[in-house]
Amino acid sequence: RKEFVDLYVNYVFNESVRKPFEDFMQGFLRGCPTRNWKIFLPVELQIVLQGHTEFDWHLLEKNVMYSEYKRFDRTIRNFWAVFHKLPEEKKKMFLAFLTGSAQIPACGLEYFTFVIAYLQAENPDEMYPSANTCSHILFLPK
Repeated sequence: RKEFVDLYVNYVFNESVRKPFEDFMQGFLRGCPTRNWKIFLPVELQIVLQGHTEFDWHLLEKNVMYSEYKRFDRTIRNFWAVFHKLPEEKKKMFLAFLTGSAQIPACGLEYFTFVIAYLQAENPDEMYPSANTCSHILFLPK
């Protein structure tokens, strides 16, 4: 029985995925040669590919810049009060709305910045926040 279980586990986890994995590896290495990846430790490579998985949302607030707003404007204070009350998944959804990705870049939150800019509108109550994902700008109506 032990031999059967060992052979079955080996088949499921190794043999059955060998060909698809080799195909993936060949394609991956064609676009990203191994000499470029050998400089990273496995943990560092995971961060480069996936981004950071732990978030310090107060650091995100600290690094934001404002355009035509000031840090203590009522709209900004209300925005951050609501933001910090959101569940973790909603905060990640906001990050995806702002940047196009729910992950923090490999450089980390201490170097990640975005801008909250005033969205001028004739009737701000009819406007929704919008974002420029390339420049990391959140356009926020009053």
